[in-house]
Amino acid sequence: MEIAGKVAIITGGASGLGEATVRRLAGMGARVAIFDMNEARGNAVAAELGANVSYQNVNVSSEESVQAAIAAVMARHGALHICCNYAGIANAIKTLGKQGAFPLAEFNKVIQVNLVGTFNVLRLAAEQMAKNEPINRDGGRGVIINTASVAAYEGQIGQAAYSASKG
Repeated sequence: MEIAGKVAIITGGASGLGEATVRRLAGMGARVAIFDMNEARGNAVAAELGANVSYQNVNVSSEESVQAAIAAVMARHGALHICCNYAGIANAIKTLGKQGAFPLAEFNKVIQVNLVGTFNVLRLAAEQMAKNEPINRDGGRGVIINTASVAAYEGQIGQAAYSASKG
């Protein structure tokens, strides 16, 4: 895919792998929307990289939040071609620790962001991409990249929820 001129959304784009991807795609001429909950860092990255990078405060596990952010991207750019999912959280809680069993609410929180949130974003991004004209001879209309983790196979102590969400 020719990156220049394409429109990308990057979840978790205010730090880590997400930020590195924002910088790379912007450097290749893409228009990039950072989807993240860290407003200060997201705005700082967007301001540093210029007019082709914007920030949206997005809770990936909220259908309404993602819909509103994608609508803002569509209003600004008129298309969506690339979706990279990096957003994720982790908590360091043992399955059975001194305080008792791993709280189910904490497990569910990680699953909601890392697993359900990823699916929520990719399904809504795919819906928009389906409206694009084909961008290659195979009829492709965009690309979605989801990031996994070796922790799914080699989890560490205290990573039960994160490991379960990243496989």
